[in-house]
Amino acid sequence: AFVYPGSFCQDQQQRAMDLLIWLFCRNLGKSGLRVSCLGLGTWVTFGSQISDEMAESVMTVAYDSGVNLFDTAEVYASGRYSTDCLSARLISAETERGLSRKHIIEGLRGSLSRLQLDYVDIVFANRTDVNAPMEEIVRAMTFVIEQGMAMYWGTSRWNVVEIMEAYSIARQFNLIPPVCEQAEYHYFQRDKVELHLPELYHKIGVGAMTWSPLACGLLTGKYNEGVPESSRAAMKGYAWLKERLCSDEGKKQLSKIKDLHLLADRLNCTAAQLAIAWCLRSEGVSSVLLGVSNTEQLLENLGSVRVLSQLTPPLIAEMDVLLGNKPRNVKKEARR
Repeated sequence: AFVYPGSFCQDQQQRAMDLLIWLFCRNLGKSGLRVSCLGLGTWVTFGSQISDEMAESVMTVAYDSGVNLFDTAEVYASGRYSTDCLSARLISAETERGLSRKHIIEGLRGSLSRLQLDYVDIVFANRTDVNAPMEEIVRAMTFVIEQGMAMYWGTSRWNVVEIMEAYSIARQFNLIPPVCEQAEYHYFQRDKVELHLPELYHKIGVGAMTWSPLACGLLTGKYNEGVPESSRAAMKGYAWLKERLCSDEGKKQLSKIKDLHLLADRLNCTAAQLAIAWCLRSEGVSSVLLGVSNTEQLLENLGSVRVLSQLTPPLIAEMDVLLGNKPRNVKKEARR
């Protein structure tokens, strides 16, 4: 991921103000890196799903609206990169991918070369690698930071035990620990971000950068009456999403989404804006990554920052009742 500097020229500020959107920044975990509360993920934006012209428009509007965090990975867009889309996420897998010292260093060098950059602000290790010792991963991440190839490093889809192991090794050998975990977070995926990561944030300063706030579009209501032909669930490679929608659990979730739409109407916002604002209100969440396929979706999603102030404790409690899945902290309850 690459973070653009927080200083914007006057005409860019004016254009952002014309859109009535100016994103506030948060520290990434307890590091000194300031990131916009909403970032742009590029799984959807760059690749075969939309045209290069639309992708460029999305990037321009995002930047002009105050987004300074852009995230992608080696496998996004089948390995193709736009020089406007700045990233570094290393994927754990066999041979050319993985978290060995060799691949971390070579993979990041390759990314920087394709992006025509000297460094990225943060490099993520996506999923742990059973073939790479944790000490090797932490030492390699420390090396790329000390070499000026990245400023910070983080984890993606790691569990709490793995993150703590990396932190402990870093402290034991005077290495650099991770500052952030990327995790899926939305109405129906809550435990990790609401129960486990806040504890890590307070103990070791690891923040949360969350993704899929709309659950692949499920929370927008586009699937309430079936699967539209132009939707992601109708695309090649998304059979799993269609199966999820047709499952008994999927039907229950769609029913809850209809109730949440009524709540969004009361707040004079869209269902997508409510869902994203709900993610932003969670403790320890530094930034929420958006996935959009056009500028209209982007502007709608950015408008969620206006909804955040309306999410009062009574309203959150009402949403918890509707969802019926608020995580329980068994340890805290046992101590009472």
